Amino acid sequence: MNSSKFEKFIDLWRDEFGIARTIDEQKSIDKNGNPLPWYTYPAIEYLKQFDYSEKKIWEFGCGYSCAFWAQRAKDVKAIENNKQWFDKWNNEFDYENLEILLREENESYENSLNEKYDVIIIDGKRRWQCAQRALQYLSVDGIIIVDDSDRVNNSADYQRLVELLKDAGLLQVDFYGCCPMNNFTKATSIFFRRNFNFPLRQKWQPANGIGNLWGKKRSERKKLYNSNK
Repeated sequence: MNSSKFEKFIDLWRDEFGIARTIDEQKSIDKNGNPLPWYTYPAIEYLKQFDYSEKKIWEFGCGYSCAFWAQRAKDVKAIENNKQWFDKWNNEFDYENLEILLREENESYENSLNEKYDVIIIDGKRRWQCAQRALQYLSVDGIIIVDDSDRVNNSADYQRLVELLKDAGLLQVDFYGCCPMNNFTKATSIFFRRNFNFPLRQKWQPANGIGNLWGKKRSERKKLYNSNK
């Protein structure tokens, strides 16, 4: 028998996280159709706390994350190796601060990164090679985002990637959980320079996340609490 509290939990996932919409449409979006990176929801909510208006973003791999970052950052460049996906994203996204590059050859793929960036995302092919390049061009207080990082448990390339970043002195934080479009969990890992200090979008951290109790007014919190007894 489903309790009313359990039904409210399902409502939260369906309506506030928009999980039904993102699965049905197979798009990495929120409940209002805004683009989201295909990271875990905890990673997304953590990253949304920071002000990227003066930051430069580099992505190995394209998707709705391109639009997510373009709406927040000063400059975004993304690299794609598949011509079909390259055409799709270029036709779908129209941001002056976003440039998507096509590099079908392996070495030209990772070697396209040749200047400093504040955020580097590794979410495409040749991830270990991309991580090597990312370390050379990460800003002094930047972060590297590695999606699907739990593949380290059955992939030698991921093991080498994680070891490389940790040996370079970066701090690893893993965000486990559900993500858009999927009905299973995974992990997104963020590797931090030790002097990471991005500005916040608001005064305090952590910000209130989706469905958070303390983001509600006192009367709403009391009503919600009483309904869950």
